Amino acid sequence: MKTTVGQVDALRVCVFDTRQAMGAAAGKDIADKIRELLAKKESLRIIFAAAPSQNEMLAFLASADGIDWSRIDVFHMDEYVGLPTNAPQRFAYFLTTKLFANVAPRSVNLIDDTLGADAACQRYKELLEQGPIDIVCLGIGENGHLAFNDPPVADFDDPEVIKRVELDDICRQQQVNDGCFATFNDVPKEALTLTIPTLLSGHHLFCVVPGKTKRQAVNAVLTGPITTDCPASILRQHADCTLYVDADSYGQPA
Repeated sequence: MKTTVGQVDALRVCVFDTRQAMGAAAGKDIADKIRELLAKKESLRIIFAAAPSQNEMLAFLASADGIDWSRIDVFHMDEYVGLPTNAPQRFAYFLTTKLFANVAPRSVNLIDDTLGADAACQRYKELLEQGPIDIVCLGIGENGHLAFNDPPVADFDDPEVIKRVELDDICRQQQVNDGCFATFNDVPKEALTLTIPTLLSGHHLFCVVPGKTKRQAVNAVLTGPITTDCPASILRQHADCTLYVDADSYGQPA
């Protein structure tokens, strides 16, 4: 396994030859950070992204030894509006299946849009504001989004903690490209998302971005200006964020 490690502004960048190596390395680093923090703190609060790009990392975490999940409160960063509660495309379902049900955290805090968008946002805001966020595990969209902060709605100074947004066409098409929905019209038009300031409030960020479809976004993050035209570019200003990419998303071998 070959690895290249570099830095762009404050952002650490780790490049791997394969997606599997990338996911395992990210999972190991996250597991190590969890153990390190649990040795110093009574409990942790962690936010997770829900997307196929996270599969390898989540699989590593689900089987990692030495993590006391009974001291960890978990959250996720976005959810579609209007899907049935049992829909497999729901991010709550994805993360419960991939991780939460396998590790039994102290609390599992899911965005519940069945309450109505306003009530769901208020409830989740109150939950998130009960304490600091220790770790955020995130990805980057094909349009450079963080969570569902697509370029048209991204705001680096957003006053909200969580908000309702309309998804742009590139974002909706990505859900088809990822195999989550059969057609573009099947993808919901709206979602609830944690805002960019909420995500950046996490003390330690781990960003996992594999695949050729993410190459343009990764290039914009690493070489372009810091702008809401590529919302993920703001990661270059976070005090402790590591970006994990494979050769496909980076555009050249590690």
